[in-house]
Amino acid sequence: MTTLGAVFRPQLAPERLRAVAELADDVGLEELWLWEDCFREGGISTAAAALAWTERVRVGVGLLPVPLRNVAMTAMEAAGLHRMFPGRAILGVGHGVQDWMGQVGARAESPLTLLRERLVALRALLGGERVTTEGRYVRLDDVALDWPPQGPVEVLAGATGPRTVRLTGEAADGTILTADTPPEGVRQARRLIDEGRAAAGRTDGPHKVVVYLLAATGVGAGERVRADLVAEGVDGEAEVGVAGDAGTVAKAVRRLAEAGADSVILQPTSDEPDPEGFVRFVAEEVRPLVP
Repeated sequence: MTTLGAVFRPQLAPERLRAVAELADDVGLEELWLWEDCFREGGISTAAAALAWTERVRVGVGLLPVPLRNVAMTAMEAAGLHRMFPGRAILGVGHGVQDWMGQVGARAESPLTLLRERLVALRALLGGERVTTEGRYVRLDDVALDWPPQGPVEVLAGATGPRTVRLTGEAADGTILTADTPPEGVRQARRLIDEGRAAAGRTDGPHKVVVYLLAATGVGAGERVRADLVAEGVDGEAEVGVAGDAGTVAKAVRRLAEAGADSVILQPTSDEPDPEGFVRFVAEEVRPLVP
């Protein structure tokens, strides 16, 4: 069964989150995803609040930019969420938007190396291991969490380019793909992920693929989707984004699922006029049409 979720975009003020999260819980939305976009809202703080305000909905953070965070601190915060809200927190990391990382003096010379080292260390710490390592970017001396998660947890990683996608297969438990990924892009990502897993000799269970899907419904939906795609520099001929009624959106979700997506997270446009209505639309109208 394909998991379906929605994004609370950080263009909305943080004080809007509670109403959206509580509604998501009430209407049965499976997952509510948050973004740590510079320089808007912190991913861990908003996730903790959303989890505390709700009882059932899973809350994802996609992504935490690793250049901004010490890996031990990320592990401590992630472990706290997993222990306080078992089975409901989903955390993804990425190498961050390089221009933003440059603005705060955190731009890495090799983002791929940084992400690899952080993934290896983060998964080990969350797995309850004691870690000593001396890498190019990650240096830990006999570090272990006093309060690791009480069971296995997934660490997802965001990726766009082929080298990074392959790395997620090697070193992460799942991959998050952006909303400019068409179905064929999902298929290609699956192939690269499998290559990475094979190269690393990984046989530790399935690898989750999460894909964002830009979506809008109601008056002006098509214009809003096109405007967001243009703003992101996406080719107008690309098979991405969807505007229309529940049936039209569900069809786009099914195409991504058939291509290999385990979870499809509907991403409202940056100017979505009714965030609560969007969540209700996803949970009550689109969900019944997606197997």
